[in-house]
Amino acid sequence: MKTITTRDWDASAGKQRKHDEVRFSSLDLCETDLEGVEFSGCVFYDSRFNCSQQVDVAYLNCRFVNCNFFDATFTNCKTVGSSFDGCTFDLTTVDGGDWSFISLPRADLGTASFTGVRMREADLTGTRCRNGTMRGLDLSAAQLTGADFTGCDLRGTDLHAVDPRTTELRDAIITADQAIVLAMALGLQIRDA
Repeated sequence: MKTITTRDWDASAGKQRKHDEVRFSSLDLCETDLEGVEFSGCVFYDSRFNCSQQVDVAYLNCRFVNCNFFDATFTNCKTVGSSFDGCTFDLTTVDGGDWSFISLPRADLGTASFTGVRMREADLTGTRCRNGTMRGLDLSAAQLTGADFTGCDLRGTDLHAVDPRTTELRDAIITADQAIVLAMALGLQIRDA
């Protein structure tokens, strides 16, 4: 697996539109604009994406270890099948795109904003989303055991995968339709008076 550092990226690698099975070590993409680039089977170690603006970028089956996404913005991006280990997402914004089959256990997403994102079968076990924004998400078949959505804005999100007995939902913001889904998950029978 070829290794690319910030020096290699600045020299020429940053001009490539596709990267297959590359190891990126301590890559500094702070304040970088990326559009239409595809990374497939790549590994990012100790890399910084702070304040980057990414549009239509694909990270397919990639691995992120100890990466920083502070104030990064992802618009219509794909991270399908990717895993995140020890990464930080302070003030990260994700608008649209496909983040299905990702592994993001125990991540702190409390200051992050995810809107209109497909996250089917995502592993969000133990994820902390306290006071965050997770609006309009497709969480079909997602793993949510131990996730904390206290005070989180969940309006428009598919909550069929949520088990209120194993997921913290206190003070979460939801719609009446979502309340019915959660009541049914608890085995309640809903009837008109």
